[in-house]
Amino acid sequence: MSLLKQLFLAICMFLVVAFAGSFASSVESSREQLISQLRSHAQDAATALGLSLTPHVDDPAMIELMVSSIFDSGYFSSIRVVRIADGSVIAERQRGEMPDNVPDWFANLVSLDPEGGDALIMRGWEQAARVEVISHPRFALARLWDGAIGSLTWLLACGLVSALLGGWLLRAQLRPLEQMVQQAQAISRREFLTLPREPRTPELRRVVQAMNQMVEKLKALFAEHAAHSERLREEAYNDSLSGLANRRLFDSRLDAQLLASEQGASGYLILLRLNDLAGLNQRLGGQRADALIREVADLLRRAQEQSGTSDWLAARSRGGEFTLLAPGLQASEAELLADNLSTQLENLRLTGASDCSPVAHLGLAAFHPGDAPAALLERADQALAQAQGTPERPWQRLDDASAPPARDSHDWRSWLDEALQKNRLQLWLQPVRRCTEDGELLQRKALARLPGPQGEAIGAGRFLPWVERFGWGARFDLAMLQHGIDWLTRNPEPLALSLSAGSVRDARNLQGILDVLKAHPQQARLITLEVDERHLPPPAELERMARQVRETGAGLGLQHFGGRFSLIGNLTHLGLAYLKIDGSYIRAIDQDNDKRLFIEAVSRASNSIDLPLIAEMVESEGELLVLREMGIHGAMGRQIGPPEPSSDIP
Repeated sequence: MSLLKQLFLAICMFLVVAFAGSFASSVESSREQLISQLRSHAQDAATALGLSLTPHVDDPAMIELMVSSIFDSGYFSSIRVVRIADGSVIAERQRGEMPDNVPDWFANLVSLDPEGGDALIMRGWEQAARVEVISHPRFALARLWDGAIGSLTWLLACGLVSALLGGWLLRAQLRPLEQMVQQAQAISRREFLTLPREPRTPELRRVVQAMNQMVEKLKALFAEHAAHSERLREEAYNDSLSGLANRRLFDSRLDAQLLASEQGASGYLILLRLNDLAGLNQRLGGQRADALIREVADLLRRAQEQSGTSDWLAARSRGGEFTLLAPGLQASEAELLADNLSTQLENLRLTGASDCSPVAHLGLAAFHPGDAPAALLERADQALAQAQGTPERPWQRLDDASAPPARDSHDWRSWLDEALQKNRLQLWLQPVRRCTEDGELLQRKALARLPGPQGEAIGAGRFLPWVERFGWGARFDLAMLQHGIDWLTRNPEPLALSLSAGSVRDARNLQGILDVLKAHPQQARLITLEVDERHLPPPAELERMARQVRETGAGLGLQHFGGRFSLIGNLTHLGLAYLKIDGSYIRAIDQDNDKRLFIEAVSRASNSIDLPLIAEMVESEGELLVLREMGIHGAMGRQIGPPEPSSDIP
């Protein structure tokens, strides 16, 4: 029983006892008063009748008449006039039971007995007769009953009002307790909430202040862990001069991009090299050369931002050499980008630089999932060497001759539109398991495949960039959600579904997803919607989205996490189900100590708010062993289990 109910019942019992005692005391006081009134009434009537009968003591007829007159005008049980000499009755009147509305149980409970009085009738100095009067108690009982009913009604009304008012006051006074319960539950959901209004009750105010101090302490501790992890990430993966990614992060992202996985997509690698940076450094000084490096970095950063996707990565490899990894970029778009970069680079020409050669040369190399990173870099170097040997154009493009011919935009649009309209999407599932020896199944990750011209299953990495480019992300998400719900109807297991940027950043598209989840509450409880870290909406919209998803019964997770670790401070109040660490930070973690230090820092920060971590793209036994040593909650990847058609999973 809740404290509110206990206090309310205690107040009610107190009111009942107090009102019962007050009622009993009131009835008893009225009873004593009425007994005195009955006795006084009988005595007054006897005295008055005795005085009135004194002149007529020897006239029986007159005595009879006067006794009847008094008896009929009052509430008497009996009136008798008795001779004193022989005890004979001169006149007598008696009354039977009087009709009234007093219940017998009340009369028996009150026990109001008749009261009498007497007086002498004198004949000179001689006592001639005695008048005996007995008052009838029924009249007093009726008055006592009416008074008791009125008092009980008033006390009940006061009790009801007191109970309602007391319950309201109790609820108002104990509301901070309920808020503290919600605050504690929010902490268990990894949300740090403070109570802005402190109660007026001193005891509750101290408790609320203590809870708020604890929450602020937890937030500060978490922020400290997050800041430390962010510093580690910047030191390990950022170039301090240009602000771009360094060679370590580029290599990790390139390995993950070329891995034959769901995230792999074709595109272009652009290698940019400044001409004669060492000579410029000697002629113009280090500050001017550093300024040039920062300006080139700004050009690449703007190109990355203008691409409309966060999958691109601009990095500075060393000295005056830069790279731009651009998945989803087509050949014609790559050439246009190279022309624009060349033009902008020429605008950065420094005084003292050679006027006959370009500021920089660019080498473009196409890549596809499954390519070897070394072979791709070699092609990019070759393209760069060709550009340096071609005076008429500062860039060259080199494609892999063995790669299949690429579809153009029109072909992709027609093929994808037809596939979405005719529901040709295929649901594949990849297991996500605990990082333990037994490898307990945590969930299955839903992946998409499309049947190719020869019946082969085409991975999502090849067609998802085109889906996003055509603005069909919401259509794709709804189709995948419906496939997932159909599968959950037959196989009730936890399922993770990714949301595209189109669904996350458009309220109408998101509402369509939420409506489908609300229409299937049983399946929604098993679904966790995953949002890409690179597609997160602003904090206010993300918080509203998290609340709406929780209302449907589904969970919300964050995938491909790590590139924007500073965001983790804004995730504490979202109630996320988990974080999935991007595979580029997991690849070769058993060989790279810097990656291990970074993931350990992330793990400490997430453990402080009880937020599970799941590693993506675990591809080797060594990586899995390191994750187990660090206590990472779960993992997914080909080492854990490859994707399988949903029809093959019992």
